[in-house]
Amino acid sequence: MSMRSPTSELPVIFTDVAIVAADVTILDGISLVLPGSSAPTVLIGPNGSGKTTLLRAAMGLIPVTRGRITWGGRETLPPDRGAILFQRPVMLRRSAAGNVRYALAAAGVPRVARSERTAELLALVGLTGLERRPARKLSGGEQQRLALARALARDPAILFLDEPTASLDPAAANAIEDIVRAVTARGVKVVMSTHDLGQAKRLAGEIVLLHRGRLIENGSAAEFFAKPRTQEARTFIAGELLV
Repeated sequence: MSMRSPTSELPVIFTDVAIVAADVTILDGISLVLPGSSAPTVLIGPNGSGKTTLLRAAMGLIPVTRGRITWGGRETLPPDRGAILFQRPVMLRRSAAGNVRYALAAAGVPRVARSERTAELLALVGLTGLERRPARKLSGGEQQRLALARALARDPAILFLDEPTASLDPAAANAIEDIVRAVTARGVKVVMSTHDLGQAKRLAGEIVLLHRGRLIENGSAAEFFAKPRTQEARTFIAGELLV
């Protein structure tokens, strides 16, 4: 399977980024480097901390009010180089394979190559044997894996995941984590948000802690969990509420 090395789109650099909507500041002066390292970057923080907005902005879906975001030094992310998966992806009224073929067609993959690529992507996400199953009749975990296959149809250099396991049971969440590891091993840079500290410990090479739209702490996962530098980080790791 073709998975491209994410060299030219990384790092993603936020420079004093603010996003304000209806007089509400959602991101406030974010300066952050999402590096080109192979390990996932994981965003954590309480609900409303700005994680989803940061992912959308990194993908180029939300304009910034102040500051700038660059991708490998460029002001715009090429449309075929990034993909994003939201918490509740919409399933097309097609089979599982049909959903993937549609994504491949939208990505400009030649028709002659779509059947093979569809089979490869479904195998990668553990849906072999369910090709003909209507996508909307799949379980929640299966739908999330199918949505990942669709996102990967673009052969992205960067994959943004917004709480991909938030509504899943432990077995389904574990399957998603395995896919994250698999695509990371194939050279795709994963940047994901999660509310699950255990998941962050299992997957992250780097941690970004947000609170009230501000960057509280950023660094290697090992250092963050062993020696958090801020009181907010210590509070959050302890499972207490950040207010």
